[in-house]
Amino acid sequence: MASLRVHLDRLEIHLTKAEKTLSLRTEDLVVARENIRSVTITDDPWIWIRGIRSRGLEVPLVLAVGTWKFHGGKDFLAIKRKRQAVIIDLVDTDFARVILTTNHAPDLIASLKL
Repeated sequence: MASLRVHLDRLEIHLTKAEKTLSLRTEDLVVARENIRSVTITDDPWIWIRGIRSRGLEVPLVLAVGTWKFHGGKDFLAIKRKRQAVIIDLVDTDFARVILTTNHAPDLIASLKL
């Protein structure tokens, strides 16, 4: 599961080796805090998926890792099973949205509000 690190100026999403392999990425995701429009917690991340998979792997309701393209841009997903996740809406970045399952969703929300 990806690990999240919140800094004063950025959010770092450190992908596991498996997530990088499955999503065909070599780099972790780094998002400037000024580009984060909102962060939402959901108990069902699968209903938030939009568009079609363009790079990555999807096993419905089990695993979705990679880039999904939709009419307005693209999203990055790292979803495992039906577990709590964060939906991070972004502006002025490569991705319009990042959806990640995490055990630390409330902590992430709290630390981003600092």
